[in-house]
Amino acid sequence: MKIAMISSGFLPVVDGVTVTVLQRLQRLSRLGHQVMLICPDYSALAAIYPNWQTYTGAFLPNVEIVNLASTPFMDLEFERNVSPASYPILVEKLRHFQPDVIHVDEPERLFLGFLKIPAVAYAKQHGILCTSFFHTNFIDYGEDYIPLPPIAKQMTQWAVTRLFAWIYNAYDATLVASAVTHRRVRQMGIGNAIHREFLGLDLGQFHPGLKQPDFFEHTYGLAGVDRTTKLIFLGRLTPDKGWSFTLDALPTLATTVDPTTLSILIAGDGELRQAIIAALQPHFPHVHCLGRLAPAAIPALLSNSDLHITTSQKETRGLTVLEAMAAAIPVLAPWAGGVVDSIQDGWNGSLFEPNNAIDFLAKLQRLIEQPTLRKQMGERGKAGVAHWG
Repeated sequence: MKIAMISSGFLPVVDGVTVTVLQRLQRLSRLGHQVMLICPDYSALAAIYPNWQTYTGAFLPNVEIVNLASTPFMDLEFERNVSPASYPILVEKLRHFQPDVIHVDEPERLFLGFLKIPAVAYAKQHGILCTSFFHTNFIDYGEDYIPLPPIAKQMTQWAVTRLFAWIYNAYDATLVASAVTHRRVRQMGIGNAIHREFLGLDLGQFHPGLKQPDFFEHTYGLAGVDRTTKLIFLGRLTPDKGWSFTLDALPTLATTVDPTTLSILIAGDGELRQAIIAALQPHFPHVHCLGRLAPAAIPALLSNSDLHITTSQKETRGLTVLEAMAAAIPVLAPWAGGVVDSIQDGWNGSLFEPNNAIDFLAKLQRLIEQPTLRKQMGERGKAGVAHWG
């Protein structure tokens, strides 16, 4: 089959969307399909992503990456979005490729770049299936970047919700990977939403041999970390990931748990990097920001950590939660968003009441002080994602 995929982003940017697209490309390549992925061009960010050319052109057997002219996205230095002028090139590429099916990831973000609903007109003209994937709660993210008075916020959310519903309903189907998110998008008026377990992991990358003594000293040059309880935060260092709550709550932990026995490990990058380090280092002697890591480095990183923490309340599923479970470590997350479809509180992880620092710290301290409980939860989590290959 010839499959055209249009995505709001791809590698070298590392986030839930790009990792999902990467895993999909790898799977389709192994199955022998011919795939063309169309995504923004990252050459303008060569100073941040010096390896950007690795992810263009012939990428995998039968997989070609086509990059379109791009512009900055939401003033984030490490993000790009397609430009309106690039849409005719998109159509030209589709005509040349002649796909049997078209799939679009984050069409609302692409719409903001193209000023058109991506690929729908072409698909209708040629009588082929055109699907979309709902990845991101952009409506909720807005309040993290553009604070508004309550009335203005309600009016803006109403208007944006109607716009997004119009965009998604233009497709033959909108794919959703979480039951919680499926209910949410139906409430938004997206009537073509289909919920299945559309996300997955390469479970072969998560194996017992990844766990090694002195891993952090040998791999990252971090002396002393391997003998501590390692708390791993994995994701963008941006306001939408709950960092304001984390930085308010976490220093209190140093008053109830010996901070020298803990390591705070942060894998990711973004505008809050320096603020996070400045807020945590006075309280914890082992605070290490590992920066942007390639997807291939994540299985070993998680397997040699003890607990994955996320305080984001806006995940549509939470790919890092599934990755942590595959690595057999428990997850502490808020009782909000799509992560609750993966975590059974007290069984394979722990959920805390959103914005409740007392509950967050109590459950975090319990997991820190009970390694046997962490091991049991990790094993249950690993067994629970065994079907997510």
